[in-house]
Amino acid sequence: MARCTDCGRFACYTGELDNLPSGDFCPMQTHNEVLVEARAKYDDPGIRRISQESARVEATGYCEWTRVEETMEFAERMGIQKLGIAYCIGLRREARTLANIYKQNGFEVASVCCKTGSIPKEDIGLRDDEKIRPGQYESVCNPIGQAMVLNAEGTGLNVIMGLCVGHDSLFIKHSDALVTCLVAKDRVLAHNPIGAIYTSESYYKKKLERQNRK
Repeated sequence: MARCTDCGRFACYTGELDNLPSGDFCPMQTHNEVLVEARAKYDDPGIRRISQESARVEATGYCEWTRVEETMEFAERMGIQKLGIAYCIGLRREARTLANIYKQNGFEVASVCCKTGSIPKEDIGLRDDEKIRPGQYESVCNPIGQAMVLNAEGTGLNVIMGLCVGHDSLFIKHSDALVTCLVAKDRVLAHNPIGAIYTSESYYKKKLERQNRK
């Protein structure tokens, strides 16, 4: 099983391929045929261009550009004029600000809220007691609808802004355009999910143990 997290050599990073770790956890040892197949995919002109421009943005703005800036730079280098924003309704103000930033920088922007379509949660088989506020109307998040609206708008790059875990997966699965994530939802940590990892040996140690969450 591939377990790069168990490695301390990082030969793939340094290029010292004669120093690959032994054992059954390095994918360069256990999945070499897969990686050869993956390497061949970069010969596709479209994939190669995405990879090239991503690397150029990384190098040019390294430790200087914010992710908002990187997203615009990548889109510009790819010749993408129309951006899509798929956002959580809880981040509607932030989404409006982002849309304005994009527009001020010359992009067309299509945006779509997670509650678009207003599908009652009962329609997908949820019980009333499974709602956030039982007894009240609640529409389910509709990431498939968001993706299909942006597909219809003809966006070239879609930006995820705070979609829920799982909903973001459905959006990515159904988006025709490339997708990047600007905001990863974490209601507890002000949308900074890595905070739980940084405190996993202290404040969040017990909270992150599954038996303590049941």
